Amino acid sequence: MNFFRKILFSAAVLGLMSGGTAEAAGKIVMDGSTTVGPIAKSFAAYFTKTTGVPVTVSESGSGNGAKSLINKTCDIANMSREMKDKEVAAAKSKGVNPVEHIVAMDGIAMIVHPSNRINALSRAQIRGIYQGKYTNWNQVGGPNARIVVIQRESNSGTQDSFKELVMGKETPITKNAETQASNGAVKNRVGSTPAAVGFIGLGFVDNAVKALKVDGVDPDEVTVKSGTYPITRPLFMYTNGPATGVVKQFIDLKNTPEGKRMISELGFVNR
Repeated sequence: MNFFRKILFSAAVLGLMSGGTAEAAGKIVMDGSTTVGPIAKSFAAYFTKTTGVPVTVSESGSGNGAKSLINKTCDIANMSREMKDKEVAAAKSKGVNPVEHIVAMDGIAMIVHPSNRINALSRAQIRGIYQGKYTNWNQVGGPNARIVVIQRESNSGTQDSFKELVMGKETPITKNAETQASNGAVKNRVGSTPAAVGFIGLGFVDNAVKALKVDGVDPDEVTVKSGTYPITRPLFMYTNGPATGVVKQFIDLKNTPEGKRMISELGFVNR
């Protein structure tokens, strides 16, 4: 075997040993949650600048992040919910061992247009709105206007978390709900629609929308960290097996002063 063929053979073996992921090629590939996306992209820019290792971040939703990890097409799956049992089973059937790393905490903020006089809702009222039980804001103390209900797509981890923490797994969302593909899209729709209501990760809240108290509690760093805000969840990065090498170095950014600063500045909460 000549020198060049030996090199090609060695590269192929390394690719197989690494499960075919891009880390073997000297880079890190991430896919998944649009909620975790800002943290991933901020970490990626810093990591590439300080180490020279390229990092790519795709935001196709938590479900697609899980699929990418299962199919060994990413090194890190960003997810705003835990992996489902069926995803873990699918992973193990392909020789993938999903290991979770909590990168930050998040509150799912219920948002309305700034002009809406509503400042607070209970989880029971939110559930009633998303069930279709309440269809006019005047039924929950607001103006006389038809409620425009905004949800996320079925592949969204934020959608799954909202269903679990607010709706209950067996309570369907009204078929009249409008679906948006990302946190940013929900925020833009609510910010331009006076009668709309939606939910987004805390880090996406800005002056374009108004975040509501839920069960009398504001969504903020203190209430999310303490767990008193009722729609609080962890944000995850998943790897195939325990993180090692540059992937471990990347995920461990969450424990460094610089990583904690980035998480906080993006509006999320350090553990």
